[in-house]
This record gives sequence, C-alpha cells and structure tokens, in this order.
Amino acid sequence: MIQISTKGKVILAGAGPGDPDLISVKALKYLQVADVILIDRLVSPILVDEYAKKEATIIYVGKQCSKGIHTPQSEINELMVEFASLGKLVLRLKGGDVSLFSNVLDELQVLVENQIPYEIVPGISAAFGAAAYTGIPLTARSYSRGVRFLTLYDLKNVTHEQWRNWSSTEDTLVFYMSGQRLNTLVNQFILHGVEKNKGLAVVQQATTPEQKTQVFQFTDLEKKSLPSFEYVPTLLIVGNVVNLHHEFSWFKEQNETTSYFDNHKTLLQNAI
Repeated sequence: MIQISTKGKVILAGAGPGDPDLISVKALKYLQVADVILIDRLVSPILVDEYAKKEATIIYVGKQCSKGIHTPQSEINELMVEFASLGKLVLRLKGGDVSLFSNVLDELQVLVENQIPYEIVPGISAAFGAAAYTGIPLTARSYSRGVRFLTLYDLKNVTHEQWRNWSSTEDTLVFYMSGQRLNTLVNQFILHGVEKNKGLAVVQQATTPEQKTQVFQFTDLEKKSLPSFEYVPTLLIVGNVVNLHHEFSWFKEQNETTSYFDNHKTLLQNAI
C-alpha cells in the first residue's frame, strides 16, 4: 500500500534491469502518482511514457543520459529537497535496485539532514536480471554455494591478495561497472591461478531487446584474446555456473548467443 503525504516525500525506487515489465507493482503505483520524477539513464523510457501522469515533471539525471544531460549527485540531492519542500511527491527512479552500487547513501543523508520523509522501494538488480535472462543460476548445487557482487571501478585499490581470493573462490562473482576492465580481469585471474574450466559471461544490456551474451572459458582465454566490446551497460559473471548457460538459456537474442571461440572454430572449419 502506498502512502501519499501532503508534506512532501521522496520515494527512492528501483525500476529493474531494463525490461519495463520487471518493475515492481509498488514502484509502478508511485510512478503513476508522482508529481516529480528524477530518472536515471538506465530506466526504460517506456515506463515514463506509458505510466507517468501527464502533469508530472520529468527530469533526466543520469550520467551519459540519452537526453544529453550530465547531472552531478549534488544537484540531484538539491532537486529532491527542493521539490519535496514544496509538498511534492518526488520519485527518484533508478535502474536495477535502489541500494546496490548506487548513490543511495548520499541521498539518504541529505534527506535525513533536511527532515524529508522518504521510502525505499527495492527493484530487481541487474545481476538477477542478467542471470535469469541468460539461464545462469547464480548459485547451484555442485556449482556454487555463494555469490558476490563486486566492481572494478576503483581498480587501483584491488590488492594481489584480493585477486588471489577472487581467482580461487568457488563463489559466483558478478562484476558491475567493469566492462572497460574486462581484459585486466581476465589477465589477473589467469595470473593468479583461476581454475581453467571456470566460465566468464559478458552480458550486455541485459533483459532488453538488445541483450547480447558471450561466454568464454579461461582455458581458451589463456591462448586467445578477447574480442572487442562496444561500450554499453555490461555485467560480468565469473564461475562454474556460467557453464550452465548453453543448457538453460531461453531468451532469444537478436544475434543467437554462442561462445566466441565456438564461432571462431566454425569459421575456420568453413574456410578449410
């Protein structure tokens, strides 16, 4: 049940990983009644186009936003406080989940400091969306009993001990915001003795019609270089569970998902 206050309120909500149908019912209800919507670039525009009320103020605040706006966090904080202080219901709509690898701490602190009522509405994170839409269970009996959500955003602070731990663990590792660090990840894992049969999945634009998945094994990556990847929202999944992808993938991608090295072998065979 949603609660609307005449004093102004901020709703911090996750919109899910890309597929507009994956938003929660609660977040959707707030979207339909919000006076002001501050929206990230990874939120499907279909949600606002179809469900926001016509008189709502829509402000795009994502970095590298398709609208060409680059909004610093300090300005987002100011917008929330400004509109909520005017008695508005403000929806801060984020891609994925609201509290995983986002600036929610900054936003919570400024709301508390200004005594602005708020509510947190969880969303389906990109990791869960990518895992579901690629048929890769994040944990599975005999494959992995744990999962870690990580990022290589601050690469210089990753120690050799951390690389060794990541390379040796049986947990599934999911790396956010690390697409540009892919080659470093592969090289460091091999250098630190990763099990060669472990899989690596590169999932781009998960749960959208543009989703593209490529799967590798480290035994192949020791001998061959990774192909180039375009810079789009990318999630990296490392672990034995990745090897289940070919058996359980169900989502039809525009370019049918196969291993890069399988494609390479097919091209060579056709050429002979």
